[in-house]
Amino acid sequence: MADRETSYRADALIAQDIDAYLAAHQNKSLLRFITCGSVDDGKSTLIGRLLYDSKMIFEDQLATLEADSRRMGTQGQNIDFALLVDGLAAEREQGITIDVAYRFFTTEKRKFIVADTPGHEQYTRNMVTGASTADLAVILIDARKGVLTQTRRHSYLAHLIGIRHIVLAVNKMDLVGFDRHRFDTIVADYRAFAESIGIEGFVPIPISGLGGDNITSRSERTPWYDGPTLIDHLETVELDVERDRAKPFRMAVQWVNRPHLDFRGFAGMIASGSVRPGDAVRVVPSGRTSTVARIVTMDGDLPVAVAGQSVMLTLADEIDCSRGDVLAAAEQPPQGADQFQAMVVWMDGEAMLPGRAYWMKIGTRTVSATVQPPKHVVDVNTMAQLSAKTLAMNDIGACEVYTDQPIAFESYADDRELGGFILIDKATNATVAAGMIDFALRRSQNVHWQAIDLTREARAAQKNQRPCVLWFTGLSGSGKSTLANLVEKKLHALGKHSFLLDGDNVRHGLNRDLGFTDTDRVENIRRVGEVARLMTDAGLIVLTAFISPFRAERAMVRDMLPDGEFIEIHVNTPLEVAEARDVKGLYRKARAGMLKNFTGIDSPYEEPEHAEITVDTVSMTPEQAAELIVERIFGA
Repeated sequence: MADRETSYRADALIAQDIDAYLAAHQNKSLLRFITCGSVDDGKSTLIGRLLYDSKMIFEDQLATLEADSRRMGTQGQNIDFALLVDGLAAEREQGITIDVAYRFFTTEKRKFIVADTPGHEQYTRNMVTGASTADLAVILIDARKGVLTQTRRHSYLAHLIGIRHIVLAVNKMDLVGFDRHRFDTIVADYRAFAESIGIEGFVPIPISGLGGDNITSRSERTPWYDGPTLIDHLETVELDVERDRAKPFRMAVQWVNRPHLDFRGFAGMIASGSVRPGDAVRVVPSGRTSTVARIVTMDGDLPVAVAGQSVMLTLADEIDCSRGDVLAAAEQPPQGADQFQAMVVWMDGEAMLPGRAYWMKIGTRTVSATVQPPKHVVDVNTMAQLSAKTLAMNDIGACEVYTDQPIAFESYADDRELGGFILIDKATNATVAAGMIDFALRRSQNVHWQAIDLTREARAAQKNQRPCVLWFTGLSGSGKSTLANLVEKKLHALGKHSFLLDGDNVRHGLNRDLGFTDTDRVENIRRVGEVARLMTDAGLIVLTAFISPFRAERAMVRDMLPDGEFIEIHVNTPLEVAEARDVKGLYRKARAGMLKNFTGIDSPYEEPEHAEITVDTVSMTPEQAAELIVERIFGA
C-alpha cells in the first residue's frame, strides 16, 4: 500500500463543480444490479474493486481504507476492497455481508447502482430486497468450490424476482492457476442447473476480484477467454426499461392534482409503453375511457412520454380516477381481479397467519388482503415443493391472495411494477412479505356482485333502527356471553330487532371444522365477521360474544362495516378472576396440559387499545354492566 500509485485520483470535477459533474452524467442510462452467491465468494471484494477501478473513491476514503486494511483486513499489506462495502461492525468482524449495501459508480458509458446482498440463508429476505429493483445479477462462484447450495438458491431467487440478465462470475481464478478446464467444468455444471429452473441464458466470465482480472480490463492470464470483461458487459447489456417501452401503455396514478376548477391532472411514473396526446386510455379497474389531452411536466408539455418518465396527464373528459387506479391503453388494458395465485416471500420473524388481514401495496394502491395457507413452500436449496400450513421467515410459498376490492394487475413475469406487491402488518406497520402475482384465479373472473334494488338503508328504516355490531371480547370466563344475552333481552324489550352470535354456539355448525390454533382462530373470526356484516345488511343489531384474542382480526371485522357500525365492548376481567370462575372447567384442563392453545394460558390475549366501551365485571354486576352498555349505545 505504501507504493500506491500517485496517479489514482477520483474525478476532480466532483469537488470543483458538482453541478457540472451531475450535468455530465444526467443523460447516461442507469443499470441496477446485484452481486450474490455463497459466503466468501468475494462479492464485497468485487464491488470494492469496481469502485476503485472506476475512481469513485476519494483520497481521504482511500487513506481510511488503507488504515482499515492494515488493522482488520484479510489481504496482508494489500488493500482489502471488501471493507469498502462491509459497513456494519458485525460484517467486518466476521468477514461476511449481513445487510444489503448499495453503492453508486459510473463509467463513460453508463451509471450503476450495485447492491451487495448477503449469502447466508437466514438473510434470504435481505437478498430479495436487493434483487427487487435489479436489472441484472452477478452470481459469484469460488473457482475452488464450484456450484454450491447457496449458488443454486440465489440463482433461483434471482429468477423468481424476475431478473433476466445473469452473469456467472467465476471468481478467485488466480487460486486455481487460471485453469481453463476448471472454468469450463463450473460453467457446464451451472448451465445444467440453470436450465432446470428456467434460466434461458447467462454470460460466464473468469475473474479475480482481488487482482482485477477481466473486471475492467482484459487479463493476460486468461488468453483462452475471448468474451467481454465484466464492465464491458455491464455497459452494454439491454436495460429492462428499454424492453418496457415496447409494451402497452401503463401508468399507476400516484397523485390527482386539482389546484383549481379548470385543471385536473393525474401524476405518476409510466411503467411501460408510451403515450401521446390524443391516445385513448382506460381507467382500470373501473373501465371508464377517455383520451389524453396533455402531457404536463415542469419543463413544459411533451409530445410523447415513455416508460421510466414521471409525468402528469390531463384527460379530455371528467371521469372518476383516483390514486391507485391505473391509466392504460384503451384497447390493451391490464386485468382487474380480487383473487390471485402468487409466490410469497415471508420476511417477518412471526409466521404468517392464514386468513389474517394485511395491507397489500401494489403499484400505488393499498388494499386489505388475506393470504390463504400455502399450496406448497419451495425448498430453495433443493427446489423441492414441500407441504406447509404457514410461512415462516425466509419461506417462499405459492399462496392464494384475496383482496377486499378488485385491483389492476399484470402477471409479475410480464410487469414487475403491476405484478409485485408487499404485505404490511396492520398493527405494527412492518413489511412482513413480498409477493409476485402469477395469475388471477378463474373464479374471481366468473363470480360477480348481483345488483339488488332493496338497500341496507331501506331494511334498517323498515325496522326503525340503525344496524350495528356489538362485539363483546374478553377472556374465557369474563362473562361475555352472559352480558351479551342480557343486552339482547333489553334490546328486545325496547322493540329492537337483533341477533346474538355466540362463540360456542357458532362452533356447533358454521365453524365446527375449526380448532383453536392461531390460524383457526383467525378464520373463526373472519367467518363470524362476514355473517355479522350480512346481518347488518338486513338491518339487524348483531351481538357477538367471542374471545377474539387478536387485535388484527377485530380490526378486520371493523373494516368490513361502515364507519360507526362496529362497537367494540371489552369485558375486562383479570385472568385470576376468570380462572377462579372457570364455569366450564377449561382453565383446569389447560393448566393440566389437556387443552392446548388456550387463551390466557399458552395463547395470548391482546386487549383492545381503543374499545368504545369497557366494562369491569369485578366491580359491576352483570345487570349493571348490561344497563351501562344499553344506555351508552341507545340512550335508553
